[in-house]
Amino acid sequence: MNLPNKLSLIRIFLIPLLVVVLLTRWNDAIALTVFILAAITDWLDGYIARNSQQITTLGKFLDPIADKLLISAAFISLVEIQRIPAWIVVVIVGRELVITGMRSIAAAQQNIIPASRLGKYKVGFETAAIIILILNLPYKLGIISAWMAMIMAVISGIDHLIKFKKGTNLEW
Repeated sequence: MNLPNKLSLIRIFLIPLLVVVLLTRWNDAIALTVFILAAITDWLDGYIARNSQQITTLGKFLDPIADKLLISAAFISLVEIQRIPAWIVVVIVGRELVITGMRSIAAAQQNIIPASRLGKYKVGFETAAIIILILNLPYKLGIISAWMAMIMAVISGIDHLIKFKKGTNLEW
């Protein structure tokens, strides 16, 4: 197993620790450290895989799953500790499930829908929102950041729907 795939696995193994630290409200600084460490592995695994030609089939599967698990687990935990409204998280996580399903259908037809620039912005907004919410900064700042993440999730989701419709031969 190459280093990028090991980093994706580390991210997956950090998720339960993040959830426990958040839900027990043990220490926001530790929760933030765990989340940032996991987010860094996301950036690092992609950087290493691309720059050292270590892109593998396992990595193409593992990396996006690890990303979705991390973001979803963090947001769902933040709902439980009442730092973000559940309906915002339902939109964000729902988008992830829909896009994952669409990508699976497209892949079955030998059509890969790559991550877009909008998707990268979405991840940036989600990461920023999670950091702000973990830090428990003023409520308005947390809600504004959550709204921005949700809006980017919807916009990038629409972009993926358009690409999916153009790239598959499914009837609508």
